[in-house]
Amino acid sequence: MKKYNLLVSIFIIYIIINMVIYPQLYIEQTLNGITAWALNVLPSILPFIVLTKILSSLGCINKFTIFFKKIFYSLFKTPAISSYVFFTSIISGYPVGAKMTADLYLNGEITKQDAFRMTSFCSTSGPMFILGAVGIGLFHNIIYGYILLISHILGAFFNGIIYRNLKVKDDTLKINDEKFIKIKNNFSTIIIDSTLSILSVGVIITLFFVIITSLNPILNLFPPFISSILSGFIEITKGCIELSNFSNTIFSIVATSFIISFGGLSTIIQSITMLDKLKMPLKLFILQKFTQAVISTIICFLIFIII
Repeated sequence: MKKYNLLVSIFIIYIIINMVIYPQLYIEQTLNGITAWALNVLPSILPFIVLTKILSSLGCINKFTIFFKKIFYSLFKTPAISSYVFFTSIISGYPVGAKMTADLYLNGEITKQDAFRMTSFCSTSGPMFILGAVGIGLFHNIIYGYILLISHILGAFFNGIIYRNLKVKDDTLKINDEKFIKIKNNFSTIIIDSTLSILSVGVIITLFFVIITSLNPILNLFPPFISSILSGFIEITKGCIELSNFSNTIFSIVATSFIISFGGLSTIIQSITMLDKLKMPLKLFILQKFTQAVISTIICFLIFIII
């Protein structure tokens, strides 16, 4: 742990020195990060985080999800309410699924074991990003966007089946005081909590734009295609942009499929921040995202072979 802390400290000092030497570059990258959050992430997650939190606070979600009880328990061994999180995550994208899972646990509606199983299939990107930003915006082909979206959703689906038997030692419901729940579900409290969550996402995205700028000299040592994949491991959007510049479309799309399903360290940190009170091990969440990415990549490649 001491060695880890030392390495992190050295890297932070390295970034700070770079910021002092190249202030204009880092100011530009910080603004790029804020712009990416404000224009691409904020419009898609703001309404979902607020509205899903209000809906959860009303305590009537179970009535709408009861139809999926047998299906989701048979497939994932999770309660019916996990269907609500799954479908909302698919529509809204990162990190809404993680936020909703944490909220359900904190409200005492699911156990920690349920939550850990749910994160394996309820952490997904959304169609606005995959179809709009990547399919049309980067690859200029909506068909590629649909291939990425289908492989991404199926990857999450099969990933959930893999982790259906995941066991957690402390598998208990979080019991909240009734008075605390009423305060927690107050509208103004919901708005404040949602705002803090959205702002934390913006800070993490901006921070990773700065981090990846500092890592560019190292990334440039690798072949361009490998460098692009490594960039995607760090920040999903940057990786997708770089991969779209290669002429070999099949390999670019397949690699992009992996990057989108893995999410990049930036998205993983966003999600794990939402899951903080759940105390989910970072290693477990990264493993879940990695297996999801591998499955999505295989499915994406198979779709290309079929068509």
